[in-house]
Amino acid sequence: MTRPRFAYFRGRTVPYEDARLGLLTHTLNYGTGAFAGLRGYWNEDEKQLFVFRPRDHVKRLLDSARLLRMNLPDSAEDLVRAIASLLAAEELRTNCYVRGLVFYGDEAIGVRLHGLTPEVAFVAVPFGLYIEKAEGAHLMTSAWRRVDDNTIPPRGKIIGSYVNSALIKSDAELAGFDEALVLNSQGQVSEGSGENVFVARGGRVVTPPVTSSILEGITRRTVMALLGDELGVAVDERPIDRTELYLADELFLTGTAAQITAATAIDHRPIGNGQMGPITTALRRLFLDVVSGRVAKYRDWCLPVYAATPAPADAARTRERVLA
Repeated sequence: MTRPRFAYFRGRTVPYEDARLGLLTHTLNYGTGAFAGLRGYWNEDEKQLFVFRPRDHVKRLLDSARLLRMNLPDSAEDLVRAIASLLAAEELRTNCYVRGLVFYGDEAIGVRLHGLTPEVAFVAVPFGLYIEKAEGAHLMTSAWRRVDDNTIPPRGKIIGSYVNSALIKSDAELAGFDEALVLNSQGQVSEGSGENVFVARGGRVVTPPVTSSILEGITRRTVMALLGDELGVAVDERPIDRTELYLADELFLTGTAAQITAATAIDHRPIGNGQMGPITTALRRLFLDVVSGRVAKYRDWCLPVYAATPAPADAARTRERVLA
């Protein structure tokens, strides 16, 4: 991975080497922080870098901070401006990934969430595919279970809870799979190690509800809107049993890092005909156009980093879309 040149740290953009923390930093020792992942997409035609849905990502980061009793002085708009300034300083002109962190920076011994000082940081790096076989990933069902809401809230991107994801991911890759799906405490499908899951069967798409111990994914919400509004595919939120995965016509994973990753096998069983299906294919094509600022209807989801550029001329911009 390319080393960043800069970081947003303690209220300003500084050289990456100057963003230093001690070994006794509370979050490093106890996982008492949260993170965000955002993507920037380079549009070669416009010579523009677009950050996809930054306000939604920042809002979720601030919500995660609230779960950890953090009272941050920064507004969502403050943090969106910080991200844009950081990317401009990095002068990135390629697809990239922004990692945001909220963390307790105190050097202190003792497990707690009170009496500590929260901080915010961002870094950005060039970034390509998260799962290399994005058009045909092979999955397994993990023996690990997803953390429950009464254990560590999965709807927040809590740093400490991602040990659960690391156990799931390493077991999958070391067993020869690209990714794993994990069940919740009720034995129903939850999500991947770092992705939401969608199953297509009989022309409809289903995905686990937000009460199935999943992250309330921003890409998940985006995909649900695009499927229904643009592709005419009905989406149902309901619990999914493990064996439904084996009978799926299509299965795909969504996430900021994973984008839209097609799965073509699970637990050594082919999904559908063993190839990426038509719904997933159409969705991936549309999604790439949307995140790159090429669809005027969704242009407000895309924040330009460099000099402002006009919307595509073939369609009028619509009102700002905010999905619940």
